[in-house]
Amino acid sequence: MTYEEAAAYLEMHAGRGVRPGLAQIEGLLAMMGDLHLTYPVVHVTGSKGKTSVSRMITLLGAAHGLSVGTYTSPHLETVEERFAYNGQQMTSEEFAQAVADVAAFDSLIDDDPERRLTYFEFATAVGLAWFAERAVDLGVVEVGLGGRLDATNIVQSSVAVVASIALEHTEYLGDTIESIAIEKAAILKPGGSLVTGELPAEAEAAMAGRAAEQGGRYVVSGRDFRVTDEVLAVGGWDISVDGIYEHYDELHLPIHGRHQLGNAAIAIAATEELLGRALDPEAVRDGFAALTLPGRLEVAGRHPLVVLDGAHTPESMEAGAAALDEEFPPFLWKVVVGVLGDKRLDELVAALDGIAGDVFAVTAPSSRGVPAEEVAAAALAALPDHTVHVAGSVEDGLQAALAAAGEDGAVLITGSMYVAGEARSLLANTERS
Repeated sequence: MTYEEAAAYLEMHAGRGVRPGLAQIEGLLAMMGDLHLTYPVVHVTGSKGKTSVSRMITLLGAAHGLSVGTYTSPHLETVEERFAYNGQQMTSEEFAQAVADVAAFDSLIDDDPERRLTYFEFATAVGLAWFAERAVDLGVVEVGLGGRLDATNIVQSSVAVVASIALEHTEYLGDTIESIAIEKAAILKPGGSLVTGELPAEAEAAMAGRAAEQGGRYVVSGRDFRVTDEVLAVGGWDISVDGIYEHYDELHLPIHGRHQLGNAAIAIAATEELLGRALDPEAVRDGFAALTLPGRLEVAGRHPLVVLDGAHTPESMEAGAAALDEEFPPFLWKVVVGVLGDKRLDELVAALDGIAGDVFAVTAPSSRGVPAEEVAAAALAALPDHTVHVAGSVEDGLQAALAAAGEDGAVLITGSMYVAGEARSLLANTERS
């Protein structure tokens, strides 16, 4: 297969929607020899922060000499971003070969509507099989949605991570914190370690219950590990962390957002649990020094200042707004915002109050994108003192916001990773031209 053929083959699965459950991917991977059982796994879920934690664990593992395969979602610009080896994304040639390898088995079942794979199931199989082909020492696998019935829950992880819990995807996970916590805690396998961030009490009870059921060890931020010192630095944060086995200081995180500091502590604790010992402090420093988080409070332009933040829940939007207020000059940001249909739209746009100037509503480039007109209506209701524009496409919204900001202003692109990703591509293309 060429890269174009492989991308088209994967895209062919996109219209099959979301189908919670493991039967289809279990059947496919069994045909492939259960390659996903040939390496240990850290499995990561959470209402927010799971991609950040996954990337951090990857770099910490690599800094300790492990070869690490990483599977995250969604991607920003190209699908091969979902798959990485020691922090470097899969090449287009590797992607084509990995898709072809899985397609050979997928083609045997694709005529049966009951067994056809969804986009996410197929992509998950690609990642898990590619890790086996690379003979990784460790797979870091991010959950797509929830945990219990997510296709990634086919893995037999030795460490399960729950970064955070909030109301999300209630149509699939239930409409209470407890029900969502139960779904996410289900990624813990028998005898494994469960590592979590600080959680609401009802979520923590669900985690403790799951750990007891599975005979697993449960460690939680604030009790078993914590950030002990944090100082805003040039281009990021300097922190110290009390881990489970060791104290780590002089750690520089070259990223924005105070909320990421807790994610760093989670990543340290998860890696300690994986290795069963204290980490090498110098390796921790080296791992974090290499950290990048594309699309997460990422500075993508200077004149005007442009920040991409794929925050897509009210909680992550509030965290992003707080970071902009704390770490950047006091701008009223020209905000380009687009969201997907399963989000709490009113609460999400309300979180922009205090940092937003003009708002440019766009339709996220996805079949689940909320029409720009609906986003604008929600913004007008939540932010009655702001000027709200119906921009339509991400490109139109970005151009309008850049023009309104001028050389000395600031633009924020947010609401969805799909919106942030498209804006990122547009900005890169503009810079190249």
